[in-house]
Amino acid sequence: MQNRNTVIGLAIGLVLGAVLTLAGAVIAEQRTGAAEQLPLDELRTLSEVFSRVKSDYVEEVSDSELLEGAVRGMLQGLDPHSSYLTPSEFEDLQAGTKGEFGGLGIEVGMDDGLLRVVAPIDDTPAARAGIRAGDTIIRLDGEPTRGMDLNEAVTLMRGEPGSDITLTIMREGEDAPREITITRDVIKVVSVRSRLLEDRFGYVRISQFQSRTGPSLLENLKELEESAGGRLDGLVLDLRNNPGGVLQAAVAVTDAFLPEGNIVYTEGRLEQAQMRFDASSGDSLDGAPIVVLINGGSASGSEIVAGALQDHRRAVIMGSRSFGKGSVQTVLPLGSGAAVKLTTARYYTPDGRSIQADGIKPDVELDRVRVSLVEDDELPGVTERDLRRHLDPERPSEEEARDRARAVDDYAVFEALNLLKGMSILRR
Repeated sequence: MQNRNTVIGLAIGLVLGAVLTLAGAVIAEQRTGAAEQLPLDELRTLSEVFSRVKSDYVEEVSDSELLEGAVRGMLQGLDPHSSYLTPSEFEDLQAGTKGEFGGLGIEVGMDDGLLRVVAPIDDTPAARAGIRAGDTIIRLDGEPTRGMDLNEAVTLMRGEPGSDITLTIMREGEDAPREITITRDVIKVVSVRSRLLEDRFGYVRISQFQSRTGPSLLENLKELEESAGGRLDGLVLDLRNNPGGVLQAAVAVTDAFLPEGNIVYTEGRLEQAQMRFDASSGDSLDGAPIVVLINGGSASGSEIVAGALQDHRRAVIMGSRSFGKGSVQTVLPLGSGAAVKLTTARYYTPDGRSIQADGIKPDVELDRVRVSLVEDDELPGVTERDLRRHLDPERPSEEEARDRARAVDDYAVFEALNLLKGMSILRR
């Protein structure tokens, strides 16, 4: 009995210590009026549960395990994006924003206890294995994911490069689950890729927003302009399956195309959560038309870019409705080396639209189809090529031929290029 009382006393002491710390923070943050009354009944319940688990649970559990579990549960109950990060998870998160980490190359989130794919990252094991945005991962190496903590799921998917993991997924439109085995690799994300489509029409693909995405975009645009003879007549900005990333990077990308005006603003309870980001002077494309491609895997930072360019009538948004993540997460380091990822604000487009759970509706909606060149079944007529001693045509280089083939093969890029041509003609 004495041991039990000692445990209860320790538990109450721990809880009250946390309460006093919280009370001090609350009082410090309160600038007007008295601090709200502490929920003593609920804290007594917490203390009692803690002591019951310590004394009666079938196996011995350490204080650190119980308290960490309580913290995880507290944050997990708020929304799908708030979470507790252990020191190692915090290091992994920092590595991910810099563009190099180990694992599958897949952005996931929790939705009503289900582990869903937000988007696979370009040129990673997950993308090459055929993982799609919207897939539900129901098992990881045979272990059910329902009820699993998001960070636990991410930890399971990461591992030694060269090792395999089997994902059991459910896909919309399919009756039975499918198993996909993926070999882990070191993920080095090149967030910006570009190429010329035809003549003076450029294509830029941003797969994720990292700390250097803004400067990298400007470098790619400069290279495209040089390849196009000094000027671009239009640009396809591909944000499909881009899960977001660093907020400031998304702002920098938008700023590259807007000469002035608001890009995004945020609203939250704390003063530091009230932020506003405006464009600086200058448009990197000098007003040349832009078509932005989005889909259900375009989230967070992608939606900031698409929403701002849409509100300012700077670009035509094409594709399908985006993911709808309109909240801002702040990573708050703790003294132990761990961190808390906490939703601190909602963000709004320049016209005051909150895209939370609604997403960005494209100006031009595209069905999910594939287009390719086909042979004409009709008997061909006589052309210049059929005449004897005709002059040979100028052949495009192998690289140009590959780029044109890729533009035709990707239906969304094909349609965006056609739209750009029309916009360019009207502009001239």
